[in-house]
Amino acid sequence: MARFSGGVGYGTQVESAPGVWENVIVEFTYYGDVQRNSRRTTDVGQINTELSVGHTISIVADAYARANFLNIKYVKWSGKVWTVPEIQVQPPRLLLTLGEVYNGEQATTA
Repeated sequence: MARFSGGVGYGTQVESAPGVWENVIVEFTYYGDVQRNSRRTTDVGQINTELSVGHTISIVADAYARANFLNIKYVKWSGKVWTVPEIQVQPPRLLLTLGEVYNGEQATTA
């Protein structure tokens, strides 16, 4: 089983002014194991096929991860940023299933 060390991004909606909401992304580093390592491509009549992975990464969840697992947006792994379409809660761990390449907002570093 391969080891995992990478960033997990959480996104929340914050009201910055009355009636104005914006996404705030924070990122934390977690350690764990890669339990499943797979990939699939989807050919939907396009020139380029869509790449999707089915990796399952198991991380030890801290208090923040347990309270905010519904807000997980992405995982940084293997030099790319991936979406997280499925999360299984198996205390004290979270099993994160990776999907397609993530193209949304990421946490900014100072």
